[in-house]
Amino acid sequence: MKGTAILFQEQKVTFIEDVDHSIYKEIKEQCGCEQCNCKLGNKLVNFGFVSPVFWHEDEVDWDYGY
Repeated sequence: MKGTAILFQEQKVTFIEDVDHSIYKEIKEQCGCEQCNCKLGNKLVNFGFVSPVFWHEDEVDWDYGY
């Protein structure tokens, strides 16, 4: 199942679209840690401190707002 992971960081919100639910679960397990890392594609990405993390199944309709 694919969807959008929504990460709340200190000064911003990050949306990661079209990711597997397993990636979301991996990020959520690291929620509250100083360094949140996950592999997207073939690249290791460090998001820094992330808290909280939400999941939105399917795609986000940006024209509608969610």
